[in-house]
Amino acid sequence: MTDKQHNLSHYRMSQAEETLQSAKLCLENHFFKDAVNRSYYAAFYGIKAVLALENVDFKRHKDVVAYFNQHFVASGLFENTVGKRLARLQKKRESSDYDDFFLVSQTEAVEQVESAEAILEAINLYLKEKQECRE
Repeated sequence: MTDKQHNLSHYRMSQAEETLQSAKLCLENHFFKDAVNRSYYAAFYGIKAVLALENVDFKRHKDVVAYFNQHFVASGLFENTVGKRLARLQKKRESSDYDDFFLVSQTEAVEQVESAEAILEAINLYLKEKQECRE
């Protein structure tokens, strides 16, 4: 891993954490659709932090998610629950952003924020292990 890869990963993980905080603020203020959106993006940025260490990047979200699932979830580097949570986050985000009259309950929004937290926790553990191997 190069310094450039490490720095990009760190930047993306900071972006993920900041976006998770934004999701929590949206949740607290009853902006449930926005909380779902921000939760997905928090997880997405976290996944891009992982991919940065591999020097892999894609323009389309579905390609990022597919690569992560294929190379990190299916291979056992991350638990299957991470992939399932990510898929649900992505589906809910797309519905909340693009479907007319899509309503998000507080319960759903809480679940999505919790999913993003769990994904970022798993990613943080992975990144910490990668950092320890680097030293």
